[in-house]
Amino acid sequence: MTMQTLDKIAYVRSGDKGDVVSIGVIARTPEDYPKLINSITPQTVKNLFGDWVKGEVEIYPMENIHSVAVIMRRALGGGATRTLRLDQTGKAMGNGILRLPVVTNQP
Repeated sequence: MTMQTLDKIAYVRSGDKGDVVSIGVIARTPEDYPKLINSITPQTVKNLFGDWVKGEVEIYPMENIHSVAVIMRRALGGGATRTLRLDQTGKAMGNGILRLPVVTNQP
């Protein structure tokens, strides 16, 4: 059995300002929204990005639009214009979050 990833059930919109990345993860269907809530936690995001995210990860569920806002602080190596990373911007990290595995039931 293959593991399903978020790219199968969600879209993203993302951006960055300074050293903060914001990602909106939007469920493709209302039925997929509980899977987003179960799959996207501060710990799963930290585990995915490892040392790239030096600060806090905040998760804000938005049930009315079947979305989750993810805020990652100190996540761009000092900021998009200061870091030496390739593809370090919020857009790249937004696409990266879609690699998280889908959790279908609560832990």
